[in-house]
Amino acid sequence: MAIDLQTRYLGLDLKNPLVVSASPLSSDISRLRNLAEAGAAAIVLPSLFEEQIRHEAATVERLAAAGSDSFAESLSYFPSSAEAVTGPRRYLDFVAEAHAKIDVPIIASLNGSSVAGWVDYAGLMEAAGASAIELNIYRIASGPNSTGSQVEVDTVALAKAVKAQVKVPVAVKLHPHFSAFGALARELDAVGVDGLILFNRLFQPDIDLAKLKWVNEVDLSSPADIRLGLLWLSQLSGKLKKASLAANTGVETVDEVLKYLMAGADVVMLASALLRHGPGYLQTLLLGLEDWLAARGFKSVAEVRGLLKSKHPDSERHEREDYIESLTQYRGPYARGA
Repeated sequence: MAIDLQTRYLGLDLKNPLVVSASPLSSDISRLRNLAEAGAAAIVLPSLFEEQIRHEAATVERLAAAGSDSFAESLSYFPSSAEAVTGPRRYLDFVAEAHAKIDVPIIASLNGSSVAGWVDYAGLMEAAGASAIELNIYRIASGPNSTGSQVEVDTVALAKAVKAQVKVPVAVKLHPHFSAFGALARELDAVGVDGLILFNRLFQPDIDLAKLKWVNEVDLSSPADIRLGLLWLSQLSGKLKKASLAANTGVETVDEVLKYLMAGADVVMLASALLRHGPGYLQTLLLGLEDWLAARGFKSVAEVRGLLKSKHPDSERHEREDYIESLTQYRGPYARGA
């Protein structure tokens, strides 16, 4: 029996629900081609960072200022902002090349935390051929004057500013550490955001006790990381007017893919599993997904999507009831008594 794996994300029709999230695997054309051939339904390019754009702008301004006291003809040796060939320019060239050579949707990624001129790059990414823009809003509000409400206002304003620059879909990738995530999700949906990606993991450094210094190693995700995403996908599925839902973090086997879909994800993003096992692992996951669905009589991904999403009218009270039950019903070996 043929299984229909098709899904829809950000208004894009995808051949299956597996989307490759930003990582070193999507950093050059040969790797993109490998991912597409292995079955990726869409690919997110590595992020262009706000700091890179600011650096480019400062470099161009410095070069222009350096030539302002020279003869007029010497100014032709300095690049205009449109001609600069530092990081951001190369990124746009990469978007254009990927669009031309890879036959799955290519999603460009902007990583920042403030509303500034850098949002103009969303328009340049669109012009270069990006099928969509992923806005990775990464901000650790550690300043003493930063309030939760202001951070959320800033997040919505940033998403709205990027939406105003482009006609292609815009997805927002968020970390879960907002005071009222459900309300924030609905505000983003209300300003026209096309998709929400749950979740980005915050940078979490460690301390090397031997060297008495901070270490900044990146840990790949594990299946234990999916639970918060499952909770919020379940809470938001079917309750947003427009925004698609993407699950992100913790995918290692087909089990995590299925759980995310059942909680309400339209697509499942992955990178860590591919960094461990290589691009060909996409085929393993897709075959596992087909086998699981066929063995249980499902004919499509659509039949299981949102199958276990929250259906309780008072979700907050229901979640608290589940929380209490989980604590009171624990029966580990040292909690059973003599």
